[in-house]
Amino acid sequence: MATYLEFEKKIEQIQEDIVSAHAIANMDSVARLQKDLEKEVNKTFGSLSDFQKLQLARHPDRPYSLDYIKAIMHDAYEIHGDRAFRDDPAILCYIGWIGDQKAMVIGEQKGRGQKNKIKRNFGMPNPEGYRKALRAVRLAEKFDIPVLMLIDTPGAYPGLGAEERGQSEAIAKNLFEFAAVKVPLISVVIGEGGSGGALAIGVADKLAMMRYSVFSVISPEGCSAILWNDPSKVEVATKALKITPNDLYEHKLVDDVLEEPLIGAHRDKDTAAEVIKAYFLENVKALRELSEDELLEQRYQRLTAVGAFSE
Repeated sequence: MATYLEFEKKIEQIQEDIVSAHAIANMDSVARLQKDLEKEVNKTFGSLSDFQKLQLARHPDRPYSLDYIKAIMHDAYEIHGDRAFRDDPAILCYIGWIGDQKAMVIGEQKGRGQKNKIKRNFGMPNPEGYRKALRAVRLAEKFDIPVLMLIDTPGAYPGLGAEERGQSEAIAKNLFEFAAVKVPLISVVIGEGGSGGALAIGVADKLAMMRYSVFSVISPEGCSAILWNDPSKVEVATKALKITPNDLYEHKLVDDVLEEPLIGAHRDKDTAAEVIKAYFLENVKALRELSEDELLEQRYQRLTAVGAFSE
């Protein structure tokens, strides 16, 4: 059963009316209601606040990494384990084909349903997850396979065990190693990009965000708790943090904003998957035209330009 947010209630009602009209074969009503639905979608999603975009990024029906992997890959084989401690289900690694392009896809997976969410640790990777991702990227480099990374996490897991096993070191090593990988790296924020947990698979030649995604150094809840000790200021914190795609694009922190369906990827998953697939293939083709030295130099310039300013 589909989940609707508070600001989607009018859309829900119209869609229910469409289903009822179909049931009695009243096609005139269906046509009229479809026009009403289109108008309501344009009205609702044409003026979303930053907080509403955050809600969409966390929408329970929003496609997760595994949904996109199944939609855009074929002949895919999952890679498990970091060869040091264990397999972390919060990070997925698949090697296979996207169209006619062999690819390695790495994604953070939140999980659906209580048991699966616990299994996936709510999409919060442990150090072994990031080490698994690094192992997969090194394997891709060995066989000259481009990499697609799908970011969707509240953040790296902050538990005692994760800290004991070197959470910060694992993230830092990924930042360092990914910067020198000799194959195209493309990252897409598909939902929630939180802190170092997102950054650990965000070092790439191209970093894009879906229309309804966020990328932040801290969650708005954490920000409001630290600054104001008041959970009710989450909306204020969301706006102040500038975590939505348009703000980040304007500040040159991301390269592109991917236009998922206006009504949201959670209502049209197939189209959203095609958008990611097309973006990956288009950029792999462009990056393949560069020499190895040009690829690394361009990536270096992109990474070092972040935060640059002039007086």
